[in-house]
Amino acid sequence: MNSRKEQLAAFNRLLDIMDDLREKCPWDKKQTLESLRHLTIEETYELADAILDNDLQEIKKELGDVLLHIVFYAKIGSEKKAFDIADVANSICDKLVHRHPHIYGDVVAETEEEVKRNWEQLKLKEGNKSVLEGVPKSLPAVVKASRIQEKVKGVGFDWEKPEQVWEKVQEELTELNEEVKAGNQENTEKEFGDVLFSMINYARFIGVNPENALEKTNKKFINRFQFLEQEAKKEGKELADMSLTEMDVYWEKSKEFFK
Repeated sequence: MNSRKEQLAAFNRLLDIMDDLREKCPWDKKQTLESLRHLTIEETYELADAILDNDLQEIKKELGDVLLHIVFYAKIGSEKKAFDIADVANSICDKLVHRHPHIYGDVVAETEEEVKRNWEQLKLKEGNKSVLEGVPKSLPAVVKASRIQEKVKGVGFDWEKPEQVWEKVQEELTELNEEVKAGNQENTEKEFGDVLFSMINYARFIGVNPENALEKTNKKFINRFQFLEQEAKKEGKELADMSLTEMDVYWEKSKEFFK
């Protein structure tokens, strides 16, 4: 691994390159905070994919892309005389020190739960009107539900046992089934949302990240379906012309390779 001196030198090199690009490259010169936004979201998802694939080399590359965006935003901020990369770094350093009084102060927090509880209480003291203010509105729904539940847990609003949450899941499933039978589409949608929210809550209690779990299932399904397509093609068949029974033969075979 690189020494701290080498790490700082690499970061300084990136800052120098950013200065050059902003001054000389036609594309980089045109970028704004707004124009970079969707690209940053895309890069973040690519990093998330690499993490799920446990591809360390790809993670390294994607972290570089995300870091470039951070430096890019800071560069634009400095041009606007609003902030620079030092302000960005110092801001997060100050927040980390303030929110870790059990490390940098005299507060005692022996467990992860105590740390989270202190964190949420400090945020309220800083002026937040609600513990849910820090949940971004644009988060994907599954991730948002997880963050909401984690936030309220930090102030003690939570179930005590996994069994209680599972009972809630069963209750919500029953209510959903009743609305489906009644044919009320609006209420069915509401109850379906309640089921998902309860399942996400249960996932938290059994130590499962619901976003990761669902994405792994997505990847597994894609791999199995593409295997089905490839095997059918080898035999000169088109899926549209095959029966579900015929396709299921390949699907079952795909399970030997993608579990």
